[in-house]
Amino acid sequence: PTHLKSKKRYFTLHQLVIEPHKPQNLFVLHTRKTKNGPKLPSIYQTIIDSHKISHKGSTSFVGLMRPLLQQEEMMEEASPKPRIWLCDRIFNYKEMAWEAYKNKPISHWILLVLSSGAMLVAFPASSLLSRVYYANGGKSKWIISWVAVAGWPLTVLILIPIYFFCKTFPTPLNLKLILSYIVLGLLSAADNLMYAYAYAYLPASTASLLASSSLVFSALFGYFIVNNKLNASIINALVVITAAMTMIALDSDSDRYSSVTESQYIMGFVWDIVGSALHGLIFALSELVFVKLLGRRSFHVVLEQQYMVSLIAFLFTTIGVLVNKDFQAMTSEAASFEGGKTAYYQVLIWSAITFQLGVLGGTAVLFLSSTVLAGVLNAVRVPITSIAAVILLHDPMSGFKILSLIVTFWGFASFIYGNSNDSKVSSS
Repeated sequence: PTHLKSKKRYFTLHQLVIEPHKPQNLFVLHTRKTKNGPKLPSIYQTIIDSHKISHKGSTSFVGLMRPLLQQEEMMEEASPKPRIWLCDRIFNYKEMAWEAYKNKPISHWILLVLSSGAMLVAFPASSLLSRVYYANGGKSKWIISWVAVAGWPLTVLILIPIYFFCKTFPTPLNLKLILSYIVLGLLSAADNLMYAYAYAYLPASTASLLASSSLVFSALFGYFIVNNKLNASIINALVVITAAMTMIALDSDSDRYSSVTESQYIMGFVWDIVGSALHGLIFALSELVFVKLLGRRSFHVVLEQQYMVSLIAFLFTTIGVLVNKDFQAMTSEAASFEGGKTAYYQVLIWSAITFQLGVLGGTAVLFLSSTVLAGVLNAVRVPITSIAAVILLHDPMSGFKILSLIVTFWGFASFIYGNSNDSKVSSS
């Protein structure tokens, strides 16, 4: 008890139990209990009086007190922990959400909602438009990969007001930063070309499911390049998503278009997986650039990197289109396109806009919220793309593909859970 503590003269019961080899503790406490000292609680006074504490009796006092302490500890351990009911959990989550809402201005939540909507709408729309291009007479892979980065001026239109209103300046360039942008731009151009081959030969729903394997490669490259953590939930997600990709491979005959040969389908499948691997590598290298070269993650710095990488990818892809003479072929493609020239150019223009809006939305979600929310939205857009492709483009949807979709969603959930646990540990 705290009222037995003294700086000079008196000992505490803590000393009596912890230091049983010092019987003088008990003796001093017994002899001074009535001389200007605090009065002991009745239970301890009774024990002391009954055993007549002395140099010899100290052992019996400690021996008598120890069972009482052990019994109290056993009662504390045996007492069951209070059960947290589902209603209590929901109430706690509501309280957390309300606290988070109050801590941010309304503009923050408006921007987060718009960014999330851009991810959930723009990315699936871009994927469907790529498939519409090939389904209605388009043939060039370079055109689709060029369109994916042709929307880079949209990033500039956002950066200029940020520089003006926030009174910030562009990040100064050095040789290492320029070389990193060139490498990332070249990899992005190659990545877009691989995805173009995938959408040329695969249904949009299948290509979207296979593209979700980029999560596997992002985790692996992040582990080896940036030293990101891999826990049991993330490893489980990698295995589950890989199993889902295997299901699609085993069911290749059910969703192959009649105009696509078996070798073309295999080529589209392989290029989709390789493109996903390259996509994961780009994510890991981008994070490395932030950690090693930029050292900060302000919004305008993230947009600057996106702008530079898209610009360099645009330049590389433009060279490929010129060498392949696809700009000249656009006139004949537009003339033979189902729906006419207007529909042809609308598909290309909206493909460029939607893809860039999806990238900007993903960038904003990462900055405004967390990688966990970005992972949730990325998981949700996969079934959105698949279901929209079945409804709008009449993609075949077999039982294997439905099972693969469910398993992929499970893998995303496991990955998000693993990342959320790591975030809690790092924050604590």
